Amino acid sequence: MVRPLVVKVTCGADDPERCNQGFTVAATALAASAQVSLWLTGEAAWFGVPGRAEAFSLPLATPLAELLQAVVAGGQVTVCSQCAARREIGADDVLTGVRIAGAAVFAEEVLGPEVQALVY
Repeated sequence: MVRPLVVKVTCGADDPERCNQGFTVAATALAASAQVSLWLTGEAAWFGVPGRAEAFSLPLATPLAELLQAVVAGGQVTVCSQCAARREIGADDVLTGVRIAGAAVFAEEVLGPEVQALVY
């Protein structure tokens, strides 16, 4: 059995390599049959909004939009509620399949049995 994986991405275009690594790990773990939850916090919150992942570019990396689509399709993607509020991102602004939730939900996820949590 593969353990559940929670990946928290805290950066966006301000740190493109670290950002892309988080998305890559989440999508790769999903492909390996892990139960994946991807949290978008800080500047990464923007990737929950349509068109933002498509505008992100990193040479020699899988396009962020493809990685995000994979995780939305097979896992759970969440935008941090405080991060969303600071950026005036509402529930109607995010991609279909992306939710907005806060620290209590994050804590519940990472404290679950056998959960591995990674922060990028």
